Amino acid sequence: MSKAEGKESARHRLADGGARAAARGRRRRALVVVAGTVAVAAAAVAAVVIVVGGREGTAIGDYEGALAPAVRQSDGSIAMAQPGVTGPVLELYEDFQCPACLALEERQGGTLKELAAQGKAKVVYRPFQLFQQDPLMSNSRRAANAAACAPADRWVEYHDTLYAHQPDEGDTGFTNPELITWAGESGITGADFADCVNGAERMETVEQVTAHAGKAGVNSTPYLALDGRKAGDDVLGSPDALREAVAEAGTGAPDSRGGSATGTAVTR
Repeated sequence: MSKAEGKESARHRLADGGARAAARGRRRRALVVVAGTVAVAAAAVAAVVIVVGGREGTAIGDYEGALAPAVRQSDGSIAMAQPGVTGPVLELYEDFQCPACLALEERQGGTLKELAAQGKAKVVYRPFQLFQQDPLMSNSRRAANAAACAPADRWVEYHDTLYAHQPDEGDTGFTNPELITWAGESGITGADFADCVNGAERMETVEQVTAHAGKAGVNSTPYLALDGRKAGDDVLGSPDALREAVAEAGTGAPDSRGGSATGTAVTR
């Protein structure tokens, strides 16, 4: 390669590097978005989320241990716990399109899996439809329906895969072909799942879980409840604080940090 060609190649590398850095900067931007309320069974969910950009197959969380068994409950939620463990109960209300929910998953998702695997808590996932305007609403509904189609024994893996592919704000995403392809990456195959996704066969379940969120008083996302009480911002923001709160709940000690959160989403 001549000197002139080498200089031109270097300029291209610098230009490409600058473009990638700019793209990363755009993805990391934090814009406060206040979504409309979710009208459900005479209740409403006011959404306050922090938009932090999209993902392209990024690994979620840092937990690499075995998972506790997961079962689908009659209300459509997924419960992950060791046999015989009934509490303390951690309930996570989430929307796969919600960037603040993704931020919480990156921060605390591994801790939730760890607590369930160690038999220290029962973790209940309650994905619901948060957004009320397209394309966010349709993205949310398709993802929640697909999650409801997923078998319980592969559900947690699929949950993480959906977050790893969260669309950018304002983009149409979570298309049915994508949802089916990503399910294959999580070990979910076969015509039954594809038919369930393409036919939106679990949309009634999505609506039921959304109604449950309203009745439970969910007023922001991410929303984590410990034994029915909303976790405070410090618990949302710190794995150690979450472990301590669960330990206190397990002994029956009062947790002064629960129920006092402002509803502001935690950023990364």
